[in-house]
Amino acid sequence: MAKFVTIGYGDQDGYDRTDAAIRDEAHAHDARLLEAGATVGIAGSPVQVRNPDGAGATAESGSFLSSALPVAGFAIIEAATLEEAVQLVSKTPCAVARGVVEVWPLQEPSGPAAPHVPAR
Repeated sequence: MAKFVTIGYGDQDGYDRTDAAIRDEAHAHDARLLEAGATVGIAGSPVQVRNPDGAGATAESGSFLSSALPVAGFAIIEAATLEEAVQLVSKTPCAVARGVVEVWPLQEPSGPAAPHVPAR
C-alpha cells in the first residue's frame, strides 16, 4: 500500500453551516480511518525553521504556506491508489464542511541519501 499525506483546509463558518448529521458522519469516518491505522491530527500553531548552508538554525512563528482557508489538520493514510486515497478523504470533515483536502503521494527515500527537492 502506498502512503499519502493529506492536508485539510477549512474554517469554523463553513463547518457551522454544514448540517450536523453530515458533520457527525464525517467525524465517524475519521474515527474509522484512525482504526484502520491512519495518523490524523489537528493543526496547531506552525513554526518556520531555516538553516541556510547549515550555518545555524532559526525558528520563526507563523506559517510559510498561505491559502484562502486556514489549515485545519493533517493525516497520513494508506491506500492502494491515488484514486482510493481521494475517495477516502472525500468523506472527512474538511471535505464535507465546505473546505478542501489536498492529497500528496508520499515518496519515501529508498536509500541512505536525503531525498532530492525539485526546483520550482
